Amino acid sequence: MRPENAVLFDRPEARRYPCRMVLDFIISAFVTLALVVDPIGLAPIFVGVTHGLTSRGRRSVAWRACLIAVLILIGAALLGDHLLRSLGISLPAFEIAGGLLLFWIAAEMVYGTRTERETKAAEQAVEEHIRIIAAFPLAIPLMAGPGAIAATVLLAGQAREPLLLAGLIGIIVAVCVATFIVFLFAGAIKRALGVTGNIVLSRLLGVVLAALAVQYVIDGVRVAMKGAS
Repeated sequence: MRPENAVLFDRPEARRYPCRMVLDFIISAFVTLALVVDPIGLAPIFVGVTHGLTSRGRRSVAWRACLIAVLILIGAALLGDHLLRSLGISLPAFEIAGGLLLFWIAAEMVYGTRTERETKAAEQAVEEHIRIIAAFPLAIPLMAGPGAIAATVLLAGQAREPLLLAGLIGIIVAVCVATFIVFLFAGAIKRALGVTGNIVLSRLLGVVLAALAVQYVIDGVRVAMKGAS
């Protein structure tokens, strides 16, 4: 069954006013992805998971995470639905797995084990740590999580014309660039809080992140149970 909004492009006015329909699609897609990815909401989480890194390290994490998210979401737009169906993986299963892994990261933030490892790491280990946290949890599942992937697959299903699909890819890039800019300013928040403030914020955000992880699992289980009933 096609999404409800897909009929938007089958209406007679869509054929008479193609530019207007393209503009409507682009605005709708941008608002949807911006709300799902939520760059502003990710800023404090970025500060928490990069606690202990230098400014250069945080910049490296920011651009790596955004690049990975761009590639994942573009891949979802082009091949997402087909790939998930071929592998027999449902979006609820992806959401539950992401929630469980995210909970592990949150527990490390709450108990401070992540910070202890960072202070003892050598330069090579720090570089490896930067790559790891850029991929998880920032790129997956916070930026390109189940919600963003599901929204991208849905929007790609509506974008049956090459022009609309190209517009969707441009929107994905724009949202991730906006997230990167927000991450750069997150460093100023870190400096303003100081050492004690960052420790307190890291623990607090760990609890918030744990709640978000549990919500991912609950949402995935709820959708899976609806599908099974």
